[in-house]
Amino acid sequence: MIALLGRRFAGLILTLAAVSFLIFAVMDLLPGDPASIMLGTSATPETLTALRHELGLDQPLLFRYGQWVAGVFSGDLGQSYTYGVPVAGLILERLAVTMPLALLAILLSVVIAVPLGTFAAARRDGIVDIIATLFSQVSIAVPAFWVALLLIILFSTTLGLMPAGGFPGWSAGLWPALQALVMPATALALPQAGVLTRVTRTAVLETLHEDFTRTAIAKGLSARAVLWRHAVPNALVPILTTLGLQFTFLVAGAVLVENVFNLPGLGRLAFQALSQRDIIAMQDVVLFFAALVVIMNFLVDMSYLAIDPRLRRDV
Repeated sequence: MIALLGRRFAGLILTLAAVSFLIFAVMDLLPGDPASIMLGTSATPETLTALRHELGLDQPLLFRYGQWVAGVFSGDLGQSYTYGVPVAGLILERLAVTMPLALLAILLSVVIAVPLGTFAAARRDGIVDIIATLFSQVSIAVPAFWVALLLIILFSTTLGLMPAGGFPGWSAGLWPALQALVMPATALALPQAGVLTRVTRTAVLETLHEDFTRTAIAKGLSARAVLWRHAVPNALVPILTTLGLQFTFLVAGAVLVENVFNLPGLGRLAFQALSQRDIIAMQDVVLFFAALVVIMNFLVDMSYLAIDPRLRRDV
């Protein structure tokens, strides 16, 4: 087990190193000069040269990459060209919006999809199965930003029940903050719930045809006990895999929804940094997203060992 953890952790470090260099190289190839954007079109060549030297943009690529990596390891993510403040503070500030948004969206997705997919598998070809299949197809086909616009029209413009956008901050109280996140989280959750419903249905169907479920039925266990005590726990591996991928997507892929609702999250920060050619902020945000994906995959892999004793025996 220790050897397996060591191999997986080493793979995690190597993956992050490769991803960090790829991110840095790609950002360096993007068109546009940060110094020109910061000083404007009226800047003289001498002023541009001085600012590029001050920012270290005239140094070789590998030297700048080494400085950036050293800063990341020391907790210094650099200074934002646009905001003029440390990027670490910007990420932490925006994370206080994006992380609760992603957690609320994944919670809504699980609450909708797991029971619906489970009952669809238990009542195959029945009315619940038809509803689950229809919901899955429609929710996957509809883009999250379009759902966001519909929610704003219905609950904000027409009914006046929810705020159309903005975030009051957690200092305003738990309920006002959650109220601002409910519609964005719903817009993010519905497409993911469609995917998770389909995965749950397929996984539970497979376990219902396994020998251990037939044995449980032969022993006289009720259909509900067989479903929830035997079928669902043994279907958790593909469900957890999907949840891990969905969580990282919800954190990193909420750019459009955060812009629709004008939420000051990480997705909106990444969009603003890219449009303003703020290389340092963009590199750090993208690296955070990449690290989150790699770490989440690592945690999901480790969770397999906790829920499936057959994998522990193989190790």
